[in-house]
Amino acid sequence: MARFHERIMGVYFDDLDPYEILHNARYILLFERTLGSLWEEMGYGGLQERAEAMHLVRANTIEYHRPFRGTGKARVRVWIERLGRSSMTFGFRIMPIDEDVDYASGTRVVVHIAGEPWAPAPWQDAFRKQVAPWVNGEGVG
Repeated sequence: MARFHERIMGVYFDDLDPYEILHNARYILLFERTLGSLWEEMGYGGLQERAEAMHLVRANTIEYHRPFRGTGKARVRVWIERLGRSSMTFGFRIMPIDEDVDYASGTRVVVHIAGEPWAPAPWQDAFRKQVAPWVNGEGVG
């Protein structure tokens, strides 16, 4: 059964723009931190030590749906939308604590690398098995 990974993240004064709205670049930072906790949950806390999980970011996309105003807390949800031969696409949503309505949503595509000069390489079967529970796991609530 596919699932998502979700964390509550703080939004602080230094995350805000001059209009007291969460700065556009900070949405990706919230996603990045939540993605890091997903990697830890999957057993890949020290990615650089685990060659089967080595990857580079190919692309980030983000759509801003409504502003996060002021300081407080947000829910950040992440899952794996697609696991290809050598790429993986994460999906994410940033939402209020008490509603499944997006402040922002987006994707990140990563490419597995191996060897020198870090060429794209297929994900190993053991890795595929380990991440399988999060594939297509957006779900709701």
